[in-house]
Amino acid sequence: MSEPKIAFQGYPGSYSNLACRERYPDHEPMACESFEDAFAAVAEGRAELAMIPIENSVAGRVADIHHLLPESSLQIVGETFQRVRHQLLGLPGARLGGIRTVHSHPHALAQCREFIRGRRLRPVAEADTAGAAILIAKSEDPTKAAVGSALAAGIHGLAVLAPDIADVARNVTRFLVMAREPVTVPRDAEAITTFVFQVRNLPGALYKALGGFATGGVNMQKLESYMLDGSFTSTQFYCDVAGHPEHSAVAKALEELRFFSRSVRILGVYPADPIRDDH
Repeated sequence: MSEPKIAFQGYPGSYSNLACRERYPDHEPMACESFEDAFAAVAEGRAELAMIPIENSVAGRVADIHHLLPESSLQIVGETFQRVRHQLLGLPGARLGGIRTVHSHPHALAQCREFIRGRRLRPVAEADTAGAAILIAKSEDPTKAAVGSALAAGIHGLAVLAPDIADVARNVTRFLVMAREPVTVPRDAEAITTFVFQVRNLPGALYKALGGFATGGVNMQKLESYMLDGSFTSTQFYCDVAGHPEHSAVAKALEELRFFSRSVRILGVYPADPIRDDH
C-alpha cells in the first residue's frame, strides 16, 4: 500500500518540502508548480494534505494565499511553524572567496542582505530557493551560488559554503495544513478558529463587528484586510482567534460578527501548534 501524499508548492528542497518532511514524515511529499496546483491535488484526491505557507516572521504574509484559501473547497486542519535557516550553496569544490553571484527568491536574498553586501556579491532574483539550487547544480559554474536550505543542498548535490547566513536569526514561516474534510477538535482543546468576513457598509461597522471578541475576552491572534476584485471599496478580512466556536465566548462573538457582516465563512477549526507561543 502506497503511503499518503502531502502536496506543496515549489521544487524538492524548498522550505515547504522541509516542513512536509518534518511535520508529516509518514507522508510522501508531492511537488507542485503553483499554489493552485497544490490545492487542486488535494481537492481531486491525488494528495491527502497540502502544506501551504501563509506568513513569515521577517517577510510578512505570503502573496495570494489569502485569496486562494476562501476560493478553495478545502479545510484548514492544522498549522506548523518552520524555522528558516538560509545556507549559501555552491558546487562541490567551489570556494567561498570565488563566488561572484548569488541566486534565490527575492525574500531570501533580502533576508541575507548584509552577508551579500559584505562579500560584494551580486544578487540575482529567481522564482524560489530550491529552483535556484537546481540552477546552480546545472550551471557547472563555481562562481555562482544559491541561498537555500540544507535539504536542497543534499537533494541537488551542492555544498554548504557558508551556514546560517541570514541577517536575522529568528526567521520562522507559519504553514497551514489543508485537507478535503475538517478535523474534529475537542471542545476543551487548545484550538484556533480561522475565518474570513466582509462587514456591512455602515459607519463603525468593523468596530462593532469585532466588539464581541474584545468584550468576551477572546484573543484575536491575527487580523488582516485585503481588497477584492481590484476595488478600493470592497474589502475582505482574514482572522485567527484562539478558541473553539463551541466555546460560549467565541460563539457569542461570532454571532455578533455575523450581525454586522455581509458574510462570514469559517475556513477551519484546528489544534494550535504546541510551539505557537514560542513564536
